[in-house]
Amino acid sequence: MGDITSWLFKTVKTISLLLVLGGSVSACAATSWKEEVLLHDGSKIIVMRTAERGGRQEIGQRPPIKNQTLIFTMPETGKSIKWEDRYSEDIGSASFLPMLLDILNGKAYLVASPMGCLSYNKWGRPNPPYVIFQYENDQWERIALQELPAEFKLPNLIISSPDDRAKKEEVNGIVSAEKITEMNAGFKQPEYHTILREALPDKRIKEMCEERVLYKGNWILPNDPIARQFIDRQQSK
Repeated sequence: MGDITSWLFKTVKTISLLLVLGGSVSACAATSWKEEVLLHDGSKIIVMRTAERGGRQEIGQRPPIKNQTLIFTMPETGKSIKWEDRYSEDIGSASFLPMLLDILNGKAYLVASPMGCLSYNKWGRPNPPYVIFQYENDQWERIALQELPAEFKLPNLIISSPDDRAKKEEVNGIVSAEKITEMNAGFKQPEYHTILREALPDKRIKEMCEERVLYKGNWILPNDPIARQFIDRQQSK
């Protein structure tokens, strides 16, 4: 009996410690940094970025980005513009990895990659895997790839774990355009080296992310009757 009591005490103590650690990790303060962004015409702008981590996470892993913003000033008008990506309950995090910010004819454009497979499915499994926004009439609107100016070719924002990378690479509070180019050159995936205009092979898309559909708050395989019946039974209890 003494051995069992000791084992139970240690187990409860370990679980409590994990819960405390998990709670402290999930409550991450927002990180802010600046990036020097090289535009297609050779000019540069400074972009202020923030990222707050939180949301769903696996034990032992760092929380994903929960909320993030980009703020910049339009060169010609001096107008400050903000892009936001907020926590989405259906995917348990923010939605995007911003890749490219550029300006042409007084309009700002943002190219982002869906952050994870749930986001990829949520945003319609685009191929190439980009979600593109245009700022016009004081709001961001999603546009088709065909509407993105051909002049925009190279990613110019820190793509992967931008908050962590910025801490390591910033000098005098700013991550240089040259350093951002160097970081992004390390990706193996062609869609991160340049802004693709042609679709990736279907096989690559299937390997990248399995297709899922959202059914009553759960992501399941398309037309999966067993999963649907199970969810319906659980929700009817």
